[in-house]
Amino acid sequence: MLAVSVVLWIYLLGFTHADKTPDRDSFLIDKIDNETLAILEDFKFQAGFNPLKLAVENLTNEFHGDYPAEFISTLRNYEYELLQLALEHEEAIPDNQGNGSNGRISEKLEDFKDRFELFRKEALIANPLVCNQPILYVVRHQYKPDHHNTHNFFPSAQHEYNDGSYSPGGALKIIDFRDGRKVTELIKTTRGVIRDPEVHWDGNRIVFSMRRSYDDSYHIYEINADGTGLNQLTFLEDVDDMDPHYLPDNSIVFSSTREPKYVMCNRHIGANIYRMDHDGANIHQITKNTLFDRPTDILPDGRILYDRWEYVDRNFGDAQSLWTVNPDGTNQALYWGNNTPAPGAVIDARIIPGTQKVMAVLSSTHDRPWGALAIIDRRIGMDGRQPVLRTWPDNAIERVKDPGTADDAWDDFVGVRPKYEDPYPLNDKYFLATRMTGEGENTGIYLLDVFGNEIPLHAEEPGCFDPMPLASRTRPVIIPSRRNFENQEGRFYVQDVYEGTHMEGLERGTIKYLRVVETPEKRYWSPGQWGAQGQENPGVNWHSFEVKLIHGTVPVEKDGSAYFSVPSDRFVYFQLLDEEGMMVQSMRSGTVIQSGETTGCIGCHEDRLMTPLVKSMPLALQKDPVRLNGWYGEPRQFGYMAEVQPVFDRNCVSCHDFGLPAGEKLNLAADLNLIFNTSYNELWRKGYIDVVGGGPAEIKQAYSWGSHASRLARVLLNEHESHDEVQLTREEFDRIITWIDLNGVFYPDYSTSYPDNPGGRSPLTASQVNRLGELTGWNLGRQFSHSSNQGPLVSFDRPEISPVLKVFSDTSEPGYIEAMEIIEAGKKSFAKKPDAGMEGFELSGTDLWREEKYQQRLQIELNYRESIRKGLKTYDSEIAGGGE
Repeated sequence: MLAVSVVLWIYLLGFTHADKTPDRDSFLIDKIDNETLAILEDFKFQAGFNPLKLAVENLTNEFHGDYPAEFISTLRNYEYELLQLALEHEEAIPDNQGNGSNGRISEKLEDFKDRFELFRKEALIANPLVCNQPILYVVRHQYKPDHHNTHNFFPSAQHEYNDGSYSPGGALKIIDFRDGRKVTELIKTTRGVIRDPEVHWDGNRIVFSMRRSYDDSYHIYEINADGTGLNQLTFLEDVDDMDPHYLPDNSIVFSSTREPKYVMCNRHIGANIYRMDHDGANIHQITKNTLFDRPTDILPDGRILYDRWEYVDRNFGDAQSLWTVNPDGTNQALYWGNNTPAPGAVIDARIIPGTQKVMAVLSSTHDRPWGALAIIDRRIGMDGRQPVLRTWPDNAIERVKDPGTADDAWDDFVGVRPKYEDPYPLNDKYFLATRMTGEGENTGIYLLDVFGNEIPLHAEEPGCFDPMPLASRTRPVIIPSRRNFENQEGRFYVQDVYEGTHMEGLERGTIKYLRVVETPEKRYWSPGQWGAQGQENPGVNWHSFEVKLIHGTVPVEKDGSAYFSVPSDRFVYFQLLDEEGMMVQSMRSGTVIQSGETTGCIGCHEDRLMTPLVKSMPLALQKDPVRLNGWYGEPRQFGYMAEVQPVFDRNCVSCHDFGLPAGEKLNLAADLNLIFNTSYNELWRKGYIDVVGGGPAEIKQAYSWGSHASRLARVLLNEHESHDEVQLTREEFDRIITWIDLNGVFYPDYSTSYPDNPGGRSPLTASQVNRLGELTGWNLGRQFSHSSNQGPLVSFDRPEISPVLKVFSDTSEPGYIEAMEIIEAGKKSFAKKPDAGMEGFELSGTDLWREEKYQQRLQIELNYRESIRKGLKTYDSEIAGGGE
């Protein structure tokens, strides 16, 4: 033991004397043999010693007198104890007969770990960022599972879909670690839910969302930091207002369902960002994405950081990423992750103080709003694993996929354990977060740091969420407004369409035009569904989710520039066209211009981290902006039956019809079937068009899809050139290739005359479809999914030629007669009640009710804008149907 004590004293002499030189310390430590040092390091790892040592040293250096100095000396005593255990362990290594006392040392080590963990919590909670300011938090139940991580508010409004998972009970509280962990309740509800608090810049008040009962909706409230002065700010009935944040000028932004529209891949209501004065006046919409926008933080430069779920010609699952927008709704721009296949959702991001990094939740499409935590540095890259510096838990980083490396990986983060949410960076090293406690789905408040420490701060039933300091903080910059409220046009410019990624091999001069396309919002939904890339209620396209509206084309100058006006408040995207009007490259994300705004981009899918090189004023900007010219008439929503099928009727159907040899190869007849029509089904199912559909997250290369890649366009350009009987006019050719380049859409709208029937479109009920299948031996349920569709089996235009009837050899058979009666009934239904895209279609039923509701809400928005223009103040409580 004498040798052990001498070595121990030498080691500690090097550890405790700060004036020792590095060389001398190294010399003293070298007196301990390598085996002992290995044992010591193993014990340190088991106890989590080094992460705490790094944190304590950092806190001591960073906060000086505000952090107790005794933690350093206590830490040294613990290290002394570990070294002693390591030396005892080396002496106690059993001999060949198995003798030794390792069991006793293991017991000592376990006792050490228990005591050291208590010390860890004490040392980390003493962090001035934790103990010198109260921590605000929410108590509530974890949200029930539903379709998407955004859909966790379960609206009670009439005709809404996911209204059955409301879990009442909760409170807004603070915990003060300076005062013996004293918990103070600011407001409590037994029948309602409190969520999404945010502390004012001065630290003296809190804005939050609350729903008082199942029959209520979420509204925005404000309360003083001491629990007094509760004030309701929003009142609109059947509207959910959530996720409020203070802006630097004291106005408030929040997410709201005020524009009643629905996600294209299901039936759930969407939300956008709205802004109001500090007292609740003049609420107005600032984003217009077609799915879901949710503000999560205000950046130091005054922009709003938000997570945005949207897709244009891409799948639903990996399309939720981080974006920014100015407080007036101008300059909407991607921040990070729009082309990353996994995680499927990047949400709840907050800026890390003093850095250009954010902390965010890496989540999944079909999950609650939780997952892994990550630190992301967009300066390293806009997508993929490299910009993700670290994750909690550590191994979650292996789930982050680079663009093009994974398909259908959007739910990979469902399997992460433990799960985190609500991150709040205290500085660049210490973070608050909600985390699973290890008891089912119960959650508590945790403190994490970059050194590897992670401790629970507080937990209570049914769960703790949204932790943040109740303290003042630095106000960001106030950004002057760049919009007006005249509801007029804005102006876009593109500096050079040839600049950017995924444009390899494209020669200058190729691009002649830029087309502006809108993807209108989905105002209606049906119980009946079609199986596209995902679920559609009702069916609208073979594979993708969007309906399209062409606003027009504008010229692209020789230097690649374009400058043009676009109607405000429209969710639009751009396509580059060659001299034949064929699409070369297309955006697969949308943008919005505000009235009076001028904004632009460098090029097409340009590197967003690049600095543009401008040698001279772009040619297009030397002229007035070009006005959009529509497309063969006024802008309108594109319908296959009206815009494309007539071309086939005039030029192709005489050969390509039922019962004809060419029709066996490709049938281009107009006959309506169970959800689309014959020619549409044939062109998609037989691969005559090569389009992206609900495609992957990654950016596609120029020419990789659309008319240039499609067999149908090649046939039209080449095979029929010498056939006098097939001479398409320029307009006819343009109609077909434009349809292909719009991603092969079919219906012009999401409305339907048959919402409860299969596909949300069929004129036959489910029982009629099933009976027709029984009579003919066909599994007609397969007709309502693109992946199993057997082709156009039914014709409601000419029931007698329906291929499904070929099983009958005699038209006098009872089965044939009954089957014909069913198909004839469908024909009569269409004649009496045409569907969307058919002549004579009219809104009816719940769709009509939803349209009336949409127009009422639109008028409310316009009234608020008029109030802003006139310098007046209008409030929800003054609007019909908006007060309590």
